[in-house]
Amino acid sequence: MYEEYTQERIAQLRTAKGVSARDMSLSLGQNDSYINRIENKRSLPSLTGLFYICEYLGVTPMEFFDTGSAYPAQMAELIRELRKLDAAELELVTNMVKTLASK
Repeated sequence: MYEEYTQERIAQLRTAKGVSARDMSLSLGQNDSYINRIENKRSLPSLTGLFYICEYLGVTPMEFFDTGSAYPAQMAELIRELRKLDAAELELVTNMVKTLASK
């Protein structure tokens, strides 16, 4: 169950980041087919490898396994920025998000 999820999640987050499997593999210091083999269900990363993949994708392992968020890196960045706002500014952003989400 988690094996297939892991392989699909890597593909989803890599695509959202706009990077090729080959470029990601090389950036991780692996051979050029490393990510391709994982995404095509021929291999699984080690735990250490998964940590490096998460770091590369800009997500924590917790965010990686959060099935409720299709864009965990963007959500984490948004939350970091929201923490800088005061109560009135947060209320404005909340109303704007509600308006966008209702469309």
